[in-house]
Amino acid sequence: MDDCRVALIGFGYAGRVFHAPLIGATQGLRIAAVASSRPDTVRAALGDVAVEATPEAAIARDDIDLVVVATPNDRHAPLAMAALDAGKHVVVDKPFALTLADAAAVVDAARRAKRLVSVFHNRRWDSDFLTVAAAIARGDLGQVVHFESHFDRFRPQVRDRWRERRVPGGGIWYDLGPHLIDQAVHLFGMPERIEADLAVLRPGGQADDWAHAVLAYPDKRVIVHASMLSAGGSPRFVVHGTGGTLVKAMPDQQEAQLLAGMIPGVPGWGEDPDPAILHDGAGSRAVATVSGDQRRFYRGVVAAIRGEGPNPVPPEEALATMSLIEAGLRASAERRAVTPALPANVTMSSETPWRLEGRPPRP
Repeated sequence: MDDCRVALIGFGYAGRVFHAPLIGATQGLRIAAVASSRPDTVRAALGDVAVEATPEAAIARDDIDLVVVATPNDRHAPLAMAALDAGKHVVVDKPFALTLADAAAVVDAARRAKRLVSVFHNRRWDSDFLTVAAAIARGDLGQVVHFESHFDRFRPQVRDRWRERRVPGGGIWYDLGPHLIDQAVHLFGMPERIEADLAVLRPGGQADDWAHAVLAYPDKRVIVHASMLSAGGSPRFVVHGTGGTLVKAMPDQQEAQLLAGMIPGVPGWGEDPDPAILHDGAGSRAVATVSGDQRRFYRGVVAAIRGEGPNPVPPEEALATMSLIEAGLRASAERRAVTPALPANVTMSSETPWRLEGRPPRP
């Protein structure tokens, strides 16, 4: 079967470090064009690939089946809409959009065009998250009552890049918040309410660089936290349950491996030498980690386009995450708990957290 030909829109950090290597290592995908203002950088990394000066030129190419949007956040929804209008399938880097309304408009456009749209929530396939999710599924902790997830880094110097400027889509809540929220919703479904506090703590900071949110469920509390001023780091996950506590200290290694130039899929890819520790009251024991592999996202995209499998991140699940990102902004600004709202065509399912009206639940 012919490869699905990809136009990668943007060759900054997300496009260069994540998307290009993962696409290149996925059978059934081939990068046919890149939209970038730095053709020399693109060709040094990818060889003799077509480079277009504008996203619009790349989207308009007749030899493109799938458009991957890896631009600054404020361009996600407009470019996704343009690609769908051109009859292309679309992958959007997180966050899906700047607002829930814009994200819902993209979903509606995909339904009209009868094309796939998926959101790059790649952290579902991280070793740390897979290890914790497996322990919860096995019942190692009994009933989970407290789930805490951190993305903490130490970057005291404010850098001159769009992610750290006071621009639409800038700041840590739009950058790391979608990872944290998506993982929580993927495990537990939609909370009843969210409380959040976003702050600028670094001297000279423009956009929020500290975020703390509490997702309230009837039987548990989920804390998600991100900081740019955590030199010693924090455990990636701490989960308390009626049967014990699980601590996963170190994060998944795939981003570090990609930055070091490792090719996805080579020996050692996604392996995590840091075990989780389970404390059950009688003692402690190591829990072996599950290897991560973010290629599984793009493998799922290929299967979904060919009609051989489900969308790896259905857009309705990304809408749920966007609803909480938006509700978190309101909660922080208004200093109160907010009940997240969803578009009218998204409903709860007892079998899976989210589905569109009229669409059967995934097995």
